[in-house]
Amino acid sequence: MKPLAAEQIPVGTSFQEGTLLLVNKPKGWTSFDVVNKIRYTLKNKWQLKNIKVGHAGTLDPMATGLLLICTGKATKNLSEFQNLSKIYTGTIMLGATTPSYDAETAVNQEFPISHITTDMIEATRQKFLGNIEQIPPMFSAIKMGGQPLYKKARRGETIEIQPRPVNIYNFEITRLSLPELDFRVHCSKGTYIRSLAYDLGQALQSGAYLTALCRTHIGSYSLDQAWSLDALLTAIRAED
Repeated sequence: MKPLAAEQIPVGTSFQEGTLLLVNKPKGWTSFDVVNKIRYTLKNKWQLKNIKVGHAGTLDPMATGLLLICTGKATKNLSEFQNLSKIYTGTIMLGATTPSYDAETAVNQEFPISHITTDMIEATRQKFLGNIEQIPPMFSAIKMGGQPLYKKARRGETIEIQPRPVNIYNFEITRLSLPELDFRVHCSKGTYIRSLAYDLGQALQSGAYLTALCRTHIGSYSLDQAWSLDALLTAIRAED
């Protein structure tokens, strides 16, 4: 399916028949927020009672980057897009942890980092390549007992979560300036980069959490092709 990327929407585009939109999710928005805003704009523009809109692969509110949004009959392809591999870039802070494994929650524990060396980081990085088992964070949208885990976490509940198999195809450290390191990860569907950061800290006999995350690719689709949300909404409103 050819996406309606960051270019003028062709006249006569039928969002009800089905389109694929590449969108750069803003920081602070949930993926569901983006879907709702696009749905509302489409319904308001063409006075529709309803229109199907969905996304392929959730991004955390703190994260930015590529969302694949399907409309109309194209929503049937969502599972196909969800199965594609992903590429992320971001920043990890060493020496501390947070309950959410990212900067959405406050630091709850601090750890020493004076023992961490470049060679230690390199050796540890390699341990996370290939097929690994990963435990998703409590602050996630995974449902247990019919309710997302993050709701249980916010109530202070602790649930035993079973590890899940994921594949890390590539894990590069692109900048190292302790206590921070920047990274680029190419991974399978279902991989939690927050858990990867947390596990890296544990393996370094310290702690770690994400301070920035951006999804740059889903399969062959690239963030470079994506609309900003504001530009997309403006283009929809301007369509004849």
